[in-house]
Amino acid sequence: EVQLQASGGGLVQFGGSLRLSCEFSGFTSRDYTIGWFRQAPGKEREGVSCLSNADGATYYPDTVKGRFTISRDNAKSRIYLQMNGLKPEDTAVYYCAAHDWGGSVVHGCGEFEWWGKGTQVTVSS
Repeated sequence: EVQLQASGGGLVQFGGSLRLSCEFSGFTSRDYTIGWFRQAPGKEREGVSCLSNADGATYYPDTVKGRFTISRDNAKSRIYLQMNGLKPEDTAVYYCAAHDWGGSVVHGCGEFEWWGKGTQVTVSS
């Protein structure tokens, strides 16, 4: 059973930075995609970053490109999301998520199959 546990959210001022961490376990193959999506009240779920474990490719939508960076430490079974230049519109609950459908992340993360409990990120103006 895949398990994902996110941490690191909090309250930060406009322009500030936060680093989210996700501890993962339970993958039975190396061909999985892991990343983050966010959900704000009244808004659609938005994938904000993902990483293909098979080839290390990453994906970012235009809304966060250049500000957010995903990284991994497989030895620690963790991924991270470094968020810089935060804006009030980044306020949301952030979820660590994954799937093992395979495929490229060049054009997007794909439909996540598993996600853990979210962590709140609040950016004040």
